[in-house]
Amino acid sequence: MMAGILLALHVLGAVVWVGGMAFALLVLRPSLAVLEPAQRLALHGQVFRRFFLIVWHAMPVMLITGYAMVTMVYGGFAHLPWPVNAMQLLGLLMAAIFVFIFFAPWKALRAALAGGEAPAAAAAIARIRGLIQINLTLGSVTIVRAAFG
Repeated sequence: MMAGILLALHVLGAVVWVGGMAFALLVLRPSLAVLEPAQRLALHGQVFRRFFLIVWHAMPVMLITGYAMVTMVYGGFAHLPWPVNAMQLLGLLMAAIFVFIFFAPWKALRAALAGGEAPAAAAAIARIRGLIQINLTLGSVTIVRAAFG
């Protein structure tokens, strides 16, 4: 029962995080073309603020539930099959990329928006987008890996 709850929370965290990145890149970004550049920058600021807050909750839930399942399902790290280690590596890499996004380009974007520096804000958004593309790819690979056991 507890393993099922942990797995459900883990999967829900992945759905929110990876699904949010897919939505942002594949739906929201192309749709922003109808807005004026200043409006696009402001909207990016609001969207990232909300999304990053959600990821700050989803990411620890995924890490905690993942490591709890390592203990409960596999009996510890010594017994992990390589696919689980691969998922662990990819998840930690995604977490590191997110932390970098938050403390570097996101910080730069907030400062640029507060100072009315549109070119700097656009550059920060482009950097964030590129890193989110990497994380979306890593997350997608992790999900595919998980689907095959």
